[in-house]
Amino acid sequence: MTGLPAPVRGVSARVVDNKGGCGGHYAYVVADFEPPGPAGTEILNLAPEDRLPAEFLAAVREGIELGLDGVEAAVLITDGGVYWPDARDIGYRTAGAEVARGALVAAGLKPEKEADALRWASWPGRRRRWPGWNPRAAELAEQVLESRRRSEAGTF
Repeated sequence: MTGLPAPVRGVSARVVDNKGGCGGHYAYVVADFEPPGPAGTEILNLAPEDRLPAEFLAAVREGIELGLDGVEAAVLITDGGVYWPDARDIGYRTAGAEVARGALVAAGLKPEKEADALRWASWPGRRRRWPGWNPRAAELAEQVLESRRRSEAGTF
């Protein structure tokens, strides 16, 4: 099994998924990743209870394990955030998976292109084209422009 080759500190994910004003999901998780020890993958929590309630820890851990995709690492959850009206397990699971995948990209185990798929994750050194840039939206916009160009070519 592969181990994380280098430490990656300060990886965060803030999941804000509003369903049209009718409730949604909110979660915030910050974690440090280190190469694994002899025990393999370990996930420890140092976030205060008021920042990351214990009822969401299982979901965060599950998300981290899912995001690591078999890569072993020592993970230290250092901070979190909760907004009770929108706090759900699915948001914390998503945040956990995004911080883990972000750590793999930052450590060089996943290609830099993989970062484009990480909507909510951030880490020191992450390059973004501009705030809010979304590669899927950019691709769709290009398709719309191309369609307009083709339709205008046939008009007088």
